[in-house]
Amino acid sequence: MIKYYTRACNFYYGKEAQLQIKKKIALPLCGYKFIAFDSIELFIRTNNKINSKIILLKNLNKLNRLEYKIITKDLRKITKKRKNFLKNVDFSKPIVMGILNLTPDSFSDGGLFNKNTKSFEHISNMINSGAEIIDVGGESTRPGSKTVSINNEWKRLKYVLKNFKNKFSKTCLSVDTRKSHIMIKAINCGANLINDVSGFNYDKKSIKVLKKKKISKVIHHMQGTPKTMQNNPKYNNVLFDIYDFFEDKINDLSDKNIIIDPGIGFGKTLKHNLTLISKISLFHSLGFPIMIGTSRKRFINEISKKYDSKERIGGTIASVLFLLSQGVQIYRVHNVREVKQGISVFREILLNQ
Repeated sequence: MIKYYTRACNFYYGKEAQLQIKKKIALPLCGYKFIAFDSIELFIRTNNKINSKIILLKNLNKLNRLEYKIITKDLRKITKKRKNFLKNVDFSKPIVMGILNLTPDSFSDGGLFNKNTKSFEHISNMINSGAEIIDVGGESTRPGSKTVSINNEWKRLKYVLKNFKNKFSKTCLSVDTRKSHIMIKAINCGANLINDVSGFNYDKKSIKVLKKKKISKVIHHMQGTPKTMQNNPKYNNVLFDIYDFFEDKINDLSDKNIIIDPGIGFGKTLKHNLTLISKISLFHSLGFPIMIGTSRKRFINEISKKYDSKERIGGTIASVLFLLSQGVQIYRVHNVREVKQGISVFREILLNQ
């Protein structure tokens, strides 16, 4: 079996991007003129053998009929403006999602915000620091963590979810859960987005619930479960296996209000994570906004070694800025103000080239 994949590459930014688009040398990424590309990388997968080639857009008419048809179809998705389907969230600009873990055992901030006053103080601080989305979770999904019962998870989430919209009506509320029962309760509390790290594989009722409730959702990739995911994860090809996973899930959900997240650190080695980050622009050809969570992840420690730090802010911001240069729309982070600052400065530099 032969399958083709198209990755936008060789980007321009700011005034230079607009100039190259005007000259018809480049095309806008996701319909936005501040970032453009003039080449694509075409991958050809035959069973587990991969070949690739870089093709300038101006040379597309030199391709054979099949390759031309596949690439032009993908280009329509790559260049299509992303629909703004979330409350007060504009996908034409970098978006920060702030993390609120209402858990005693999350890997970096377990137990810090479990008390009601502390949780809402933290939410307020993240919003004031620039978070457009708040992602609330009641079950740790760090490597090796065990499943939490529905009752315990809801007990942790209940107060925040029931009061969130009364206090922060203009902010997009995302709920991080694998369980359909929690999803229903969250949606009834006004949640705008469901973020399931299992990719809706843990609870078979979840897809049915999401379709019925017509709620926006994140398709997140994870190999295995949080308890087992880092036990020697293997792929035929991590980039294309995850791309194929997204294609299948998009077809299952038959919905347009989708965000995709390749799940950095969820069943991946350092090499897998670096491949996904470096080639992230491949996923634009699926036609949906991309979300990435690199904040405080273990791969930062694996790279920085003796220069590691508790909050890993440097490594987090470095990865976020690279992803920004590749057109990723949403960044799920702990240190909202620092990341927002980094994005603001880096983006201003890019736009004024």
